[in-house]
Amino acid sequence: MCGITGWIDWQRDLSNEYDTLKKMVTPLYNRGPDAEGVWLSPRAAFGHRRLVVVDPEGGAQPMKGKVGNRDYTIVYNGELYNTEDIRKELLDLGYRFRSHSDTEVLLTAFMEWGEGCLVKLNGIFAFAIWDEAQQRLFIARDRLGVKPLFYTQIGSTLLFASELKALLGHPLVQPDITQEGLAELLVMGPSRTPGHGIFRGVKELLPGHFLTYDRNRLQESAYWSLVSQTHEETLDETTEKVRALFQDAVQRQLVADVPVCTLLSGGLDSSAITAIAALSYQEEGRGPLHTFSVDYEGNEKYFKTNEYQPNADGPWIKKVVDHFGTIHHSITVNTDQLVEALKEAVRFRDLPGMADIDASLYLFCKEIKKEATVALSGECADEVFGGYPWFHRSELWSDSKFPWTRNLDFKLGFYSKDVKDAVNAEHYMAQRYREAVAEVPHLAGEEASEEKIREMFYLNLTRWMPTLLDRKDRMSMGVGLEVRVPFCDHRLVEYAWNIPWEMKTSGDREKGLLRRALQGILPHDVLTRKKSPYPKTHNPAYLEATTRWLNEILEDSHAPILPLIDTRALQAFMQQPNLTALHIPWFGQLMNVPQWFAYLAQLNTWMKEYKVRIV
Repeated sequence: MCGITGWIDWQRDLSNEYDTLKKMVTPLYNRGPDAEGVWLSPRAAFGHRRLVVVDPEGGAQPMKGKVGNRDYTIVYNGELYNTEDIRKELLDLGYRFRSHSDTEVLLTAFMEWGEGCLVKLNGIFAFAIWDEAQQRLFIARDRLGVKPLFYTQIGSTLLFASELKALLGHPLVQPDITQEGLAELLVMGPSRTPGHGIFRGVKELLPGHFLTYDRNRLQESAYWSLVSQTHEETLDETTEKVRALFQDAVQRQLVADVPVCTLLSGGLDSSAITAIAALSYQEEGRGPLHTFSVDYEGNEKYFKTNEYQPNADGPWIKKVVDHFGTIHHSITVNTDQLVEALKEAVRFRDLPGMADIDASLYLFCKEIKKEATVALSGECADEVFGGYPWFHRSELWSDSKFPWTRNLDFKLGFYSKDVKDAVNAEHYMAQRYREAVAEVPHLAGEEASEEKIREMFYLNLTRWMPTLLDRKDRMSMGVGLEVRVPFCDHRLVEYAWNIPWEMKTSGDREKGLLRRALQGILPHDVLTRKKSPYPKTHNPAYLEATTRWLNEILEDSHAPILPLIDTRALQAFMQQPNLTALHIPWFGQLMNVPQWFAYLAQLNTWMKEYKVRIV
C-alpha cells in the first residue's frame, strides 16, 4: 500500500515544481514509510510514498513503461490479488517483465488494454497513469472504494491525492467549506455522501469509476456497477458457491513478501477469515498464523449488554485461537491513550470521524505494525450478507433517513440557530436518502418486500460500508499497515447481491447463508454466535474524559466550533446527573453519548488545526 498524489497543468511548466510537489507528497509519509518517489515533466508531475509489501527491489514508483514510441508513467496505491493471472496473459502476448511487482503488471495491462484493463483486475486500488504521447491523465479506483482518491480542478490545473491533506499541500487548495460541506459534517457525519470531498471544489472519485483528463475535457465514467438479475441456483448450490468464492478471496489475499496476520474478534466474520488463513498456513507449511484482538481497560468490569452488543469477545477469541492454534496477541487500550488518540485520528482521517472507534483502531493497528505489515479483516460481511440489526427490524426503516442515522433530533438540539437554518438538516438528509434510493438497480417483477430489502442492501453497500472502509484505510495506513478485506472481493459482492433474502437468512438467522457456507470450517458455537460489532470502551472514565475535554473547548472564547453550537443547551445536557445511564445511539451501533462529545471535540480540533473557513 502507498500514498499517491499528482498535478496536471496545461499552462505551467511543472518540470521546476519539485518544492510544491514535495509539499503534497510529504503529508502521505505514514501511508508509505519505506520510500519516496517524485517524477516531473512539463505538463504532469507525480509523487509517491511506498509501503513495501511485494518485490522490495522492483516495485519502486513512479514507474515508467514504454510501448513503441509511447511513454507511460504510473503511481499506484493498492494490491492486485490476481497479479499472476494477468501477468501470464500478458506474457502470452509477448510482454516481458523486469520485476514481479503488481505495479509493473498493472502498468503493462493498461498499455495493452487501456481502460479495458479495469474489468480484469481483482484487488483494491487507486492509480494514475500519464500518457505522454496523448497528453492524457487516467485515474481509477477499485469497484467498492477500498482505496481512497480525491481530486480537484482549478482552472487549467487538476490535482489528485490519496488523502485530503496532500491536496491541501498545494497553494491553490484552501481549507474552505460551504454550507453543503457543513451539512455533510453536521448532518451526515461521520459518514460522507459518495463523491463529496468536504472542502470547496474537492471531489472524491467514486468507487468503480475512472477519470480522464486532457486539454479538451475532464470526464468521469463508471466501469462497474451492481447488476440485478434473477438468482437461479438452489440453496445447496448457492451455499457451495459462497463458500468457494470466500475461500478463494481469503487465500488470494494471503500473498505477500512481508508478515501477514488476521484481526480476530471471535465473531463469525473475523473467525471465518482466521480459519481459512490458519488452515492455508498449515497446508503450505508456513508456520502458525498470528492473530490480534483489541479490548479496553475496565471493560471486564463495566461491560453491559445492549441491543447491539450481546456479549464480550474474550471467551470467543480463545475458542478460535485454541481450535486453530494461532499465536494470539491481545491489545488492551487504556482511557488516557484513547482520549489522546482522538486527535491523531482526526489527522489521519483529515476529518472528524467515529471518535474512539477510530482512535482505538489506530492504537490497535500501531501495535499490530510491530509484528506484521499486512492484516486481513472481517469488514463488509454484514453489508454483503445482511447482518446489521436494521436489516431485520422494520421499525428502523424510514423513507427519509438512513437506518444508521437514528436520533437526528438529538444532534440538532445542540446546533446554533444559524447552523440549523444553514444546513436545513431534515431536508438535506431526505434529499441524500432519495438520491441513494433512486440509484438502486431494481429487478422487474420483484415483490415489494424483496424490492425494499434490495434497497437496504444498496444503501449499506454504497453509503454505510464506505464509512467503515474509510476508517479502516486511514487508521491502518496512518501507521503503515496494509489491511485487506476479503468480504469486499467484487466477485463475492456481485454474487451475493442477487441471492434472495430468504436464502441469506437461511435457518432464520442473520447471515444464515454465510453460517451455512462455513459449516465444517468453524467450531459450531462460534458459527452460531450472535452478531457483536467492533468492541468499544464501556469505562465511565472515557465519558468523564470526553466531557472534560469538551467543557474546556466551550470555555475557550476562541474555539472555532463555538459559532456552530448552542453552548447553553450543550452544557445543560452535560451537567445531567444520569449522564452515564443515557443510551442514545445517534450513528450506527457504537456512537452514543460519549462519542457525541468526542465528535464535537474532534470537529473543533479539525477546524483549528486545518484552519478551516466556512464560506
